[in-house]
Amino acid sequence: MGIELMLNGANLNLVAFSRFDPDRLQGQMFALFVIVVAAAEAAVALAILLKVFGYFRTVELDEVTRLKG
Repeated sequence: MGIELMLNGANLNLVAFSRFDPDRLQGQMFALFVIVVAAAEAAVALAILLKVFGYFRTVELDEVTRLKG
């Protein structure tokens, strides 16, 4: 959650500062790239969660103890 908030804050800054140079869209393009990277990160996290659930039949970290050794 914290990473998502930091990425969204960076996106707001990029778009806001790109308003000072209206001829260039670099801020908007970089913000779009950051959004795509955040979506890919969320997809990887969901895939890991689904694999853990498929193997252990739970997502409770206290019950998943076979990962330690």
